[in-house]
Amino acid sequence: MADIYLLLGGNLGNRPAFLQQARESLAIEVGAITSSSRLYETAAWGKTDQPAFLNQVLRLRTELQPEQVLLAIHRIEQELGRERVEHWGARVIDIDILFYEDLVLQTQRLTIPHPQLHKRRFTLMPLVELAPELVHPVLQQTVKSLLENCEDALEVHEFMEQPE
Repeated sequence: MADIYLLLGGNLGNRPAFLQQARESLAIEVGAITSSSRLYETAAWGKTDQPAFLNQVLRLRTELQPEQVLLAIHRIEQELGRERVEHWGARVIDIDILFYEDLVLQTQRLTIPHPQLHKRRFTLMPLVELAPELVHPVLQQTVKSLLENCEDALEVHEFMEQPE
């Protein structure tokens, strides 16, 4: 069994519902969710002329190998209506592998740890909530330290769902 950290995000449709559906599918197809961060909202990163994103980090226990996790994630994204049209474009769901134990992996399809996580406040804030002392196996810093030194200026705040 391996501990993995995944980042969920989306900025189209009923964002909390899509994240909930992703969590349910991940628990069935990838492994037990052992902890989850709160939901965080942030302006779009990379391509900024689109709606704000909701993000959440999950820790799961899985028997799957990294490539199997990636295939399961892509299947879940597709089932939820993800269309890969534009790099960093708007989407109903996006699921990224942040860490797989302390594995360092680079293939044509998959890089672990996620190559951009230390540059993204919207990733680091929910990750620090779950595992502040987790050490990045390449950068050899805790995620808490990475957040403290993150140059990303986008505001990230806890999402408070609005009553209907």
